[in-house]
Formats: sequence, structure tokens, C-alpha cells
Amino acid sequence: MKRLGVAAALLAFASAAQAQDASCLAAPANVRDACQKASDIFKYLAPQLGATIAGGNSIMGSGGVLGGLPHWTIGVRATAISGGMPEFTTANAPDALSTSAKASAYTTKVLPIAFPAVDGAIGVYGGIPLGLTKIGGVDILANVAYVPTVSTSAISIVPDKNIQIGYGLRIGLLQEGLTSPGIAVSVIQRGLPTTTITSKSTSGSTGTDTLQIKDLDLKTTSVRLTISKSLVLFGVAAGVGVDKYKASTAINVALYRNVGPLLNQRIGSSAPGFAVKSDMTRTNVFLDAYFSPIPLFKIVGEVGMVTGGTLTTVNTFDKLPAASRPYGAVGLRLGF
Repeated sequence: MKRLGVAAALLAFASAAQAQDASCLAAPANVRDACQKASDIFKYLAPQLGATIAGGNSIMGSGGVLGGLPHWTIGVRATAISGGMPEFTTANAPDALSTSAKASAYTTKVLPIAFPAVDGAIGVYGGIPLGLTKIGGVDILANVAYVPTVSTSAISIVPDKNIQIGYGLRIGLLQEGLTSPGIAVSVIQRGLPTTTITSKSTSGSTGTDTLQIKDLDLKTTSVRLTISKSLVLFGVAAGVGVDKYKASTAINVALYRNVGPLLNQRIGSSAPGFAVKSDMTRTNVFLDAYFSPIPLFKIVGEVGMVTGGTLTTVNTFDKLPAASRPYGAVGLRLGF
């Protein structure tokens, strides 16, 4: 029985060691815990940001293709997900005296994460006639994401460029008609400009602690199957798909503490930074509804849910990284 207990302990230790990031294991001893905590929090938050960038429908309020040239559409949308932000306490603060990562428990509070974007499509092929409808139509999709440059005493956000362009393709399985719905499959890649985020905080008599997310690169790839039907002034669309989120960054940490009679001593630094990645694949379902008060113009609303995926961390969160998260979006669309 004793041997079984020892074996179980060794197995648990081995599992924890495998979960630790190799870059954190190689970091200076007194920042390994800070490194792992920063890495786990990044992994936890990256899929949430990815979900707001990916959104639901590739083109809100539509399910089929446009019908070839000269048809087009362009719109703005804002997507918000029910995110979870880890809460920081003295109990889960990085331990600069430890030479290895320590598992801490984080509670999270609900924090909406929102992201605006511009998207559009142009019909390039109308499809092959089939009775009263068509099949095989093709649209080219485009997306524009904007990240502002921000500089304050507490935080700075510096993208390498303010605009990132995404692109994709939509193929019609059935052209919408008087009696038939529009059905299509699409794939689109979206993302952020490569961005560096630096946060500074001062606590008591200690120096300024710094956390830097350097060269954040986040891309999403979304595959969708959609269906829609126009009802003159109103319309509905629904769909299901898969999202792949890929994020990478380098994290820099600098810690200052009072050590005995010495004040504001820099006790740890991870410069020039340790590499972190967060990859996750999730299922996405959504429902759109729109109102068209005037020709060519739509006001669109969307609700959806992302589910599934796996993510391993050393630290624990009261709401699992792969927990289902609802989202919603609103958009304005113009098209012909």
C-alpha cells in the first residue's frame, strides 16, 4: 500500500513536470514560478480573445453566397464573449524564493471581452444553374482588425501596425431563392497585428514590477457550414463550425522586493523573455437575425457558443480553460 502511495506521488509529480513549459524550466530560478503563472494565464486568456476575433458567422446575417459579380457586401461588427479574468491575491502571487513552479488556484470573475472588426465579401462566381437555384457559387471574404497604439503610466500597447487584414473563401452548396434557403461552407483566417503589451505596477515600498507580453501573434482559422433564409424585411441565419486559435508571445517579467535591510532589490528577471504558445480547437454554433428597414441595409444580431478543446496548465482555475463560453455580436451591413 505504501509503495502504491509513493508510485502515485511520483506519477503526480511527473505529470506536473510535463505540464510545465520548457522555457520556464530554463528560466532563472527565482522567476520560474512567475514565468509559469504568466504562461498559464496567457494560455487561459488567449482562446477567449481568439473567440471574439473569430466571432460566429463569416458574414453576419447570411448563409449562402452572394450570387457572383457585381454582388458585394461590407459591414462592421462588434463581438463580445463572456470571458473570465483571473483574480490576483497574495495567495497566488509569484514566489520569487522558490526555484520551481508552484501550483496556485485562481478564482475568476466574469469580464466581457469585446472586439470590433470590419468584414466584407464580393461574389466572383454565380454558380451552376440547378432548377430554380444554383450550386457552386464562390465569394471572396475579407476582414480588417484594428488595434490602437496606447501609452499610459500603467500600460502601453504597441502594435507593429494598427491594421491586420484577414481573408477567406465561401462556396455555395445551394443558392437562396424564393423557396430555397441559402447554404454554404466557408473558411476564413483572422488575426491581430503583432503587438507588444507592457504593464507596470508598484506595490508599497518595493520597486516597479513589470510584465511584458512581447510580439503577441494571434491567428484564428474558422470553418463554417451556414444556412439562411430571407423573409423580406427580416431574415435568419444559423451555422456550426470549428475554430483553431494559435497564439504565441515572449513574456518578460521583472520582480522587485525588499530583502532584509535592502529596499527595492531586483530579485528576478526573465529578460530577454521566455516563449509561450497557446493552441486550441473549439466547436462554434451560432444564430443570426436581421432587420432590413431600407433596401440594401441590414441591422444584424448574433448569439453563439464556443465549446470543447483541451488545455493543460500547472496552475488551476475555478472555471476550466475549456469551459463553454457564450458570446453575442451586433453589426451593420450594406450590400447588393
